[in-house]
Amino acid sequence: MDRQTAVGDVFETDVPARLDRLPWDRFHWLIIAALGITWTLDGLEVTLVGSLAGAINESPSLALSATQVGLSASAYLIGAVIGAIGFGWLTDRWGRRKLFFITVGLYMAASIATGFSWDFWSFALFRALTGAGIGGEYAAVNSAIQEMIPARKRGTVDLAVNGTFWAGAALGAASALVVLDPAVVDPEIGWRAAFIVGGVLSIVIMFLRNWVPESPRWLMTHGRGEEASRIVHEIEQRVEARHGPLPPLEYGPVKLRRRGHTSLRDVFDIMLHRQRRRTVLGITLMACQAFCYNAIFFTYALVLTKFYGVPSGQVGWYLLPFALGNLAGPLLLGPLFDSVGRKVMITLTYATAGILMAISGYAFQQGWLSAWEQTLAWTVIFFFASPAASAAYLTVGESFPLEMRAIAIALFYAFGTAIGGVAGPTLFGWLIEGGQRTDIFWGFLLAAFLMLLAAATEWKLGFAAERKSLEEVSAPLSLEPADGQKVS
Repeated sequence: MDRQTAVGDVFETDVPARLDRLPWDRFHWLIIAALGITWTLDGLEVTLVGSLAGAINESPSLALSATQVGLSASAYLIGAVIGAIGFGWLTDRWGRRKLFFITVGLYMAASIATGFSWDFWSFALFRALTGAGIGGEYAAVNSAIQEMIPARKRGTVDLAVNGTFWAGAALGAASALVVLDPAVVDPEIGWRAAFIVGGVLSIVIMFLRNWVPESPRWLMTHGRGEEASRIVHEIEQRVEARHGPLPPLEYGPVKLRRRGHTSLRDVFDIMLHRQRRRTVLGITLMACQAFCYNAIFFTYALVLTKFYGVPSGQVGWYLLPFALGNLAGPLLLGPLFDSVGRKVMITLTYATAGILMAISGYAFQQGWLSAWEQTLAWTVIFFFASPAASAAYLTVGESFPLEMRAIAIALFYAFGTAIGGVAGPTLFGWLIEGGQRTDIFWGFLLAAFLMLLAAATEWKLGFAAERKSLEEVSAPLSLEPADGQKVS
């Protein structure tokens, strides 16, 4: 079936239904591999800084203080905020595919440059530019993945892809064990080489993305219905060749009106008026998980070295199980977000992580835990916190119309990161430098409170999106309503 009819500026298309009825195929694996690698890169970047914090602190050429390590982490996040907004706006105007290459190219150049840093200011600048590339990726990639994955699998896939951040984190932790081993390489060279190699790896990503088409849904909502239908037809032909006849469509076509680019005025009108409840929900989920994650993960290596006496070259051994627990959470719990439902699972994961974090923080303050016991506690906590954090991106992407999906993701990521992410590492770096367990305990309690606040907000404002098409969850701005029908 290849339905595309048009009368003047109004046209009818069944592209969404055709994308949602596709059986799982290697095409979907290609989308995950080529686009989902973004989170692996981000995990690699974040973990490298966390794992290498001790080595960078001891580096003869940099010798960053704990506060400067926290500030450089904040610089990375500030860059991510700026990149997300700028590239997110361009993604909705130019398309998903063009931005794939621009953002990964910026990441590659900045990551390599980080390996040649000569002082705190150059290190912070290159980290900010690296963050800008990753921030831009979040907007383009999150929107594209949600738009091309069938509705019945959207939650499972989105959480799993976001969870691959921790595959990168595990890779970063394992890499740190090698590059910081004096028997293998001089640590002063090792930490620099880690950033350079991370940038070079992005060449593989560019190769894979050559095979990824533009999002048919983006084309459809920008008046390019025929091109969208042609791309879907090509996908269908390849899928049919491997799986046989395709199943029938589960719902009918949508009628759209050709329109220009969505202005920022329209974006803010929808966020602040038409979808105010979803805006409050998205900000809360994003900001609370960002503070929790960035505050703890960016500075955990400093906790290990300062309070447990773990040598900087051995930090990777402790971060590795922590990362694997974070990876297991979305993979094992993700399918429940499509079966049990978004509202129940998001509330449950945020609340569980918050309660366990408060308990663990008190145990840390009392000195009850060894380095390995502390690591085990964090592994269990973030088994639940990881799918919760991933669900924040899923919620924001599903909350708003297709025409503004990328900029919406970017704005929420930027706002949430600015509130919870930038302040977190700096605050915890300062608390750790003070050397008092009680001070850090109050930081842990703050993170726990925010996770519980997010759980309560989800229970109050959450909405059902599981197994529904994106157009049903949030109607496109270009949707042409049927006679007598009101579009919300």
